[in-house]
Amino acid sequence: MTMKYKQIDAAAKKSIALVAHDNMKNELLKWCTTYERKLSNHQLFATGTTGHMIAAKTGLTIDTLISGPLGGDQQIGALITEQKIDMMIFFWDPLEAQPHDPDVKALLRLAAVWNIPVACNSATADFLIKSSLFENAYLKTVPDYDSYLSLRT
Repeated sequence: MTMKYKQIDAAAKKSIALVAHDNMKNELLKWCTTYERKLSNHQLFATGTTGHMIAAKTGLTIDTLISGPLGGDQQIGALITEQKIDMMIFFWDPLEAQPHDPDVKALLRLAAVWNIPVACNSATADFLIKSSLFENAYLKTVPDYDSYLSLRT
């Protein structure tokens, strides 16, 4: 069975997921502070501790989910599958094993399946936020789930 794809309009106002492992939270906070003005024009979601920290130390409004290890990563994954997340800034720690590594891998897999840009470090996040697509609408290719359902029946 071959998955079919469709093109959809991605809005100029983005829904952005912000996630950071413990050793990377300060780096994400620094990045958010640097780009606070640009980020304030978009809808922001974050896992628990990360979201509370960013909201407390910036003027950004954050829709805070639960902590990543308690299911926040899966909440973000669900939002991705519902096409409610347009991009993800996920500063993960490549040098430290995480007890919820399977959740992290699943989250990254969903981002790839649903064709959303992901930044795993500040250099990539800088490229994304400075892209002309960051504040403009664009056509995006996503799986055509309705066509998938018709193939299964």
